[in-house]
Amino acid sequence: MRKFFLILFFLLIGSAIIIKLSGNQHIYRTLAMTIFRGQMGPQIDELLDFPSRQITVGNPQAWPVSASFGSAKPLPDLLNKAISYKTTALLIIKNDSLLYEQYFDGYDKDRVSNSFSMAKSFTALLIGKALKEGLIKNLDEPIGHYLADFKAAPYDKISIKHLLTMSSGLDFKESYGSLFGWPAKAYYGSDVNATVYNAPKLYEPGATYEYKGGDTQLLGMILAQVIKPKKVSEYASELWQKIGAESNAYWSLDQENGMEKVSCCYYATARDFARFGKLLVQKGKWLNEQLIDSNFIEESIKPGNNLTKAGNANTEYGFQWWLVNYKGKSVWYARGIKGQYVFCLPSENIIMVRLGHFRAEKKGEEIPQDVFDYLDIALSTQ
Repeated sequence: MRKFFLILFFLLIGSAIIIKLSGNQHIYRTLAMTIFRGQMGPQIDELLDFPSRQITVGNPQAWPVSASFGSAKPLPDLLNKAISYKTTALLIIKNDSLLYEQYFDGYDKDRVSNSFSMAKSFTALLIGKALKEGLIKNLDEPIGHYLADFKAAPYDKISIKHLLTMSSGLDFKESYGSLFGWPAKAYYGSDVNATVYNAPKLYEPGATYEYKGGDTQLLGMILAQVIKPKKVSEYASELWQKIGAESNAYWSLDQENGMEKVSCCYYATARDFARFGKLLVQKGKWLNEQLIDSNFIEESIKPGNNLTKAGNANTEYGFQWWLVNYKGKSVWYARGIKGQYVFCLPSENIIMVRLGHFRAEKKGEEIPQDVFDYLDIALSTQ
């Protein structure tokens, strides 16, 4: 028994040394917040586990309520599908009015939860705001104009547009099942900006679409440079107030530099998440003010002019917004790994938000099946 504990002791010491030398100290927090809590990954209610910065409201603009609110219901079989994925919020805005709203599992209209990768879409809108305000000159600028570490080859040809279309050509090891993957380092680590340096270049910039959070974090770093001395969350507050948010939101930060984890971790309510969809549908305009140029929005909802890793034409991704054609209707949507969605169906004047704990499984480039289940709810509820 003594020999066993000695061996275990030296294994633990050796592992700690290896983790320290390899720069993977995030593993400690990863294990503490997953395996040691009896869960296999991040959860939607971890706001208090990380430092955060508040995105503040201004003059709230409540959603008008449809005359059909209360009588409009999803078909029972579709609602049961949604519930099976541990949905926490379903909300449908039609013709700019609240048509349907239901919460589950103890959640309500005032409770914030994690957007996960929907934050990528919101970050892109902030880039559009900075472009309109002249803080960014144009999207074809090399990112080295703003980030000194990316001035030299092989990074010198990467443009802001390449980041928006996830076609930087950089390999950020976007493996969600690995302790050593980029998502784990960015989410659980102490310095999110450090995760984007020294990524190997695999493809010519602009040629290949490959979904990866490192491209979005680079967008956040550019944003942080051009808005100084403001913080990204303070800049987001300006937009949040313009679109009439009813509740404060929160953006998780890293521990070392207080940088927003812009590829993830924007916490808000379902009603307020819907506002990003309305801003997109209205081509960047809110009330009588053009907050983001319509040309930028138009580009946001077009597939990037690039190929997937499999060599197929990219038809599913624009400027950090997902795209799909369903039942002959164009759909633009933000998407998070646990089934966080903001769907825009412009031809039907519908915006739908779904929040929850799970989504359907997917393989490779396929779209999760639950996307279509929720779209069926959006189209059939009346």
